[in-house]
Amino acid sequence: MVKRGKGSVKRFGARYGKTIRTRISDVETKPKGKCPYCRSEKVKRKAAGIWTCGKCESTFTGKAYQVR
Repeated sequence: MVKRGKGSVKRFGARYGKTIRTRISDVETKPKGKCPYCRSEKVKRKAAGIWTCGKCESTFTGKAYQVR
């Protein structure tokens, strides 16, 4: 039996509870954001709260899973 869920969190099935699956879904579906210096969308996460831009190569801080 396939568990129906929301997007990519279907992989968890009935495990971990609804609240955790909803939070993970929110993090994975929202766009990462833009660089505050060059406004490019080539932003990658280096560590929790540390982001780097692939275009202008600047490093800056933000939220843990989203730039803004």
